[in-house]
Amino acid sequence: MPALNPALVTRSDWTGYADRLLAAAFRHSSPNRAQILLPGAEGGYGRAVDGLEGFARTFLTAGFRLAGERGQGQDELLERCAAGLAAGTDPGSADRWVRLEEHAQAKVEAASIALILDMTRPWLWDRLDSGVRERIVDYLSPAVGDDTYPRINWVWFRLVVQTFLKSVGGPYSDAEMAADLATHDTFRRADGWLADGASRAYDHYTGWALHLYPVLWSRMSGAPALGSQDVNDLDRFLDDALALVGANGSPLIQGRSLIYRFAAAAPFWAGVLAGVPSHSLGQLKHAAGRIVGHFQQEDLLTLGWHHEWPRLAQSYSGPGSPYWASKGLLGISLPADHPVWAADPEPLPVEKGDVLRAVRAPGWIISGTRADGVVRVINHGTDHGFEGVPGGDSPLYARIGYSTATAPILDDSGWTDPLDQSVVLVDTQGRRSHRTGMRSLGVHANGVGGSVAEAHWLEPDPPGRNHGEGLPGKLRRAGRITVFSLVRGPWEVRLARVADPAPEAVALRMGGWAAEDEGQVVPLLGDGKTGSTDFVDASPLADRVRVPWAEFPVTGDWVAALIGPAAPQICRIELHQEHVRVVWPDAVATLIPLEIEE
Repeated sequence: MPALNPALVTRSDWTGYADRLLAAAFRHSSPNRAQILLPGAEGGYGRAVDGLEGFARTFLTAGFRLAGERGQGQDELLERCAAGLAAGTDPGSADRWVRLEEHAQAKVEAASIALILDMTRPWLWDRLDSGVRERIVDYLSPAVGDDTYPRINWVWFRLVVQTFLKSVGGPYSDAEMAADLATHDTFRRADGWLADGASRAYDHYTGWALHLYPVLWSRMSGAPALGSQDVNDLDRFLDDALALVGANGSPLIQGRSLIYRFAAAAPFWAGVLAGVPSHSLGQLKHAAGRIVGHFQQEDLLTLGWHHEWPRLAQSYSGPGSPYWASKGLLGISLPADHPVWAADPEPLPVEKGDVLRAVRAPGWIISGTRADGVVRVINHGTDHGFEGVPGGDSPLYARIGYSTATAPILDDSGWTDPLDQSVVLVDTQGRRSHRTGMRSLGVHANGVGGSVAEAHWLEPDPPGRNHGEGLPGKLRRAGRITVFSLVRGPWEVRLARVADPAPEAVALRMGGWAAEDEGQVVPLLGDGKTGSTDFVDASPLADRVRVPWAEFPVTGDWVAALIGPAAPQICRIELHQEHVRVVWPDAVATLIPLEIEE
C-alpha cells in the first residue's frame, strides 16, 4: 500500500491547511500587497505575470476562507485583499497588474479575481472605495468584445468576468456570454465527460475546470441556476472520478498542469455544491480530503509534485502557477453549519475493493487494486490529438498506461522517443515511433480495449513553447500497429501486430511502467527478448526509474507480453480467432471474447 498522509477530515483540518498556505505565500507579497512573487526562476511569461498569478491564485483560497466565515473574524485578511486590489488596479502603482490587453495570461487571472469578488461581495466588494471599484471594472472590461479567448476551458474566463461586470453595472455582452455557453456545450462527451476543446484532450481539466466553472458560475449574482444537464453530467462523471483516486489520495498522474496538484479535489466539492443525487456528502468530502491530504506536507507550493521538479511544468508556468491548486480548497467556502462537515467519511472505490471499469469518452480501462491501493489506467483513446491526424506523442497524454503510483518519462526522450507504456517501431537509427492520431477500437467493461495507429517517427523542430501537447516536427511513416490490452488487477496482457512496416523498421518494442521497483514485461507470444532502460531525473517521483521492455522482430504476426508487477507464476495465453484464453499469474483462467481481425 502506498504511504498514506492523513486525510483532511474536519473543517478545522481544512481551514488550518488553508491558513498555512496563505501565511507562507503572503511572506512573499510586495509592500502594497498587489503582487505575490514566490521563490523560484522567472516564469515563461515574465515576472510581472508571475506576480499577478501569485495574487490571483492565492486570492481564490483567501476568498473561500472569507466566504466560509461570512467575513467574521477575518479583518486582517480582508484588509490585505482590499489593499492588493487597490494597488493592483492603480495605473500609477509600481506593482500594478498586467492588464488583459497587455498579456493573455491576465485573462485567466481576471476570472479568479471576478469570481472571488462576487463570492465575497458583502464583506469585500461592497466595502471598497468607489474609486477602487471603478478601477476594478476598468481593469476587467477588456474581456468584453475580445474574441481571442481560445475555444477551450478559457471560455469560462470570459463568461465569469462578464457575469461579474454585468452585476456591478459594468459593460457586458449577452451575445458573447451566450456564445461561450454554446462553446461549452460542444465539449460534452459520453457519460458526463467533457473534452478540453475539440481534440481528444481528456485530463484533470475535465474536473477542475469544465465541471467546476458551471457550478461556480451558477452561484454568481444574476446567473441562472445550474441546469439539470450540468448536474447530471457532473453526477455521472463523478462515478469515474472517484474510481481514479488512489487509496493514498494521489490523483492520476496524467495530463498537463499537474503542478496544480490538489486542484484535482475540486470536482468533488463541485458535487457537494451542486447537490448531485448519486454521491453522498461523506463520499465526496473523503475523496477531496484524501487528495489534499496527499500533498499537505507542503506549505509553499513549488513547480513540481511533492517537491520542486520544474520538468513537470509547462513552459509558460511560473512560481505562482501552482496555486491554482486553491480550487481543491473550495470546501472551506462552506460554513461550519453546512451538513457536509457532519457527514461521516465514506471510502474510495479502491479502498473498498478491486475496481474494473471502462470509460468510453477518453478510451480508458480503469483498474484499481485494493491490495496496494493503486489505480491504473490503460489508454486506447486519448492523445490530445485527432483521429487520423498524426503528430508527436505527448508523454502526458499518448502513453498506453498511467497510474496513481507512476509518472511517465518526462526527460527529452519522453517527448521524442517513447518507451514507457508504449508499443513502438524502432528504426535503424534507434528512433522509436509515435501513435498520435490513432483510431480507437473501443474499451469494454470486461477489461478489453484496443487501438490502431499509423505509427510514425518524429524529427522534432527546434525547442519552442510547450503547452503539454506533443512536439511539432517532420514525420516519417513507420507502419500500422494494432494493439489490444487485456486487463486483470495489476496486470495487462498486451497484444500487438504490425502491418505494412517501413523498410527501416527493424524491431517492435513494448515498454512497461516507469518505476523504482522491478516491474516486468514478459513475452508470451513471439520471439521476444527482454531488457530494461534506466532513467535519471526523468520522473517527479524518484531520482532514478527503470523501464522494462520486450523487443520482437517485425514479422506481421501477433506478439504478446505480460506487463505489470513480478508475477507469482508464469502467465499463459492462447490466441484464437474469436477469443483469447489467458491463465493469469494468480492462476485464474479467463476466456475473453476478442474480435482479433480489424
